[in-house]
Amino acid sequence: MAHPPITTSLTYLLAQANRLVSAALERLLAAEGAQIEHWRVLEVLSDEQGRSMGELAQLVLMNHPALTKLIDRMVSRGWVHRAADAADSRRVLVFITDAGLDFVARLRARVAEYQESIDAGDRRAAQLKRLLGTLIREHG
Repeated sequence: MAHPPITTSLTYLLAQANRLVSAALERLLAAEGAQIEHWRVLEVLSDEQGRSMGELAQLVLMNHPALTKLIDRMVSRGWVHRAADAADSRRVLVFITDAGLDFVARLRARVAEYQESIDAGDRRAAQLKRLLGTLIREHG
């Protein structure tokens, strides 16, 4: 019995869609001097609450070693800073700086334009978001 082609696999289709959408967003953000990971980190930290590296890694979908290197580069650019947790001095939190807030506001505008171009009044994009949200909740 013949196996269905890999191109019909959900995991393949999700990976291909992610690749296409991410590549276009990466080009947009590169024009601002940022990577997708920069935007994710800054977006998460923009609530000015500060996050531990473990929590941040989970929220921005990165492994801890890669995130550590990224945060080091972001500190050198002045977008974020590290500080001891007031509740537990053994723990280090990452906070966004004023420069980071300004930068993420610029990035947010670019990302919003891009998101709108994908959605473009297409109800299928909204359906896909709902379906993906359900898939993540049920299988995450």
